[in-house]
Amino acid sequence: MPDEKTTRIVDSRMRLRRRFLERMRNTPSVADQEPQGSGPVNRHGMPRLPIGQTETRKWPVLDLGVHPSVSTEEWQLTIDGAVKNPIRLDWKAMMSLEQVDDVQDFHCVTTWSRCDLAFSGVRLSSVLALAEPEDGASHIMCYAYDDYTTNVSLVEALKDDVLLVHSWDGAPLPREHGGPLRMVTPQLYAWKGAKWINRIEFMTEDRRGYWEQRGYSNTAYPWRDDRYSDD
Repeated sequence: MPDEKTTRIVDSRMRLRRRFLERMRNTPSVADQEPQGSGPVNRHGMPRLPIGQTETRKWPVLDLGVHPSVSTEEWQLTIDGAVKNPIRLDWKAMMSLEQVDDVQDFHCVTTWSRCDLAFSGVRLSSVLALAEPEDGASHIMCYAYDDYTTNVSLVEALKDDVLLVHSWDGAPLPREHGGPLRMVTPQLYAWKGAKWINRIEFMTEDRRGYWEQRGYSNTAYPWRDDRYSDD
């Protein structure tokens, strides 16, 4: 049986998700009537390999050229902005939350995809719910220890497969892949999942992150070949 804390967090997460549930069901990675791609369908009914992607068995390392060295003893995650309850979680607090295992595909905008990555971590929606976002909150900005930023709409961020990941294949997430903790966004291109994440800011208006400011798509839907911005 779940303990009282877990039950409370799950209830908060579900209340938050209900605000966006209908819009989630209509997002391109779930409901696109003409998705572009090939191969058998994934669990959302989309082709396993989005258009323009090539499957690899390796997991290439792409970043801003800096690999922060952050121990679990010093790691922290701040959640603030348009919230009623700003919080700061240390590693012990993160590990005390409900842990989930999920096998996901990983689609990089540079045209490679790695399938069936076995991740363990915490649903992002569980963490976001702790901060009690204001009714007007619509997006988050994710910040990392290497000064990277990326923005994600709450419609996408609250999906159950968006995780804060600390393990891969049963071992701690390697530093070069964002360890000790990174975000993963399997229904979007992978740059929307910040490595070495250390802050999440709720926003009432959208604001673009590092790559979005440099011409990458603001929405990043793989099955629409949504790689670059038109503006």
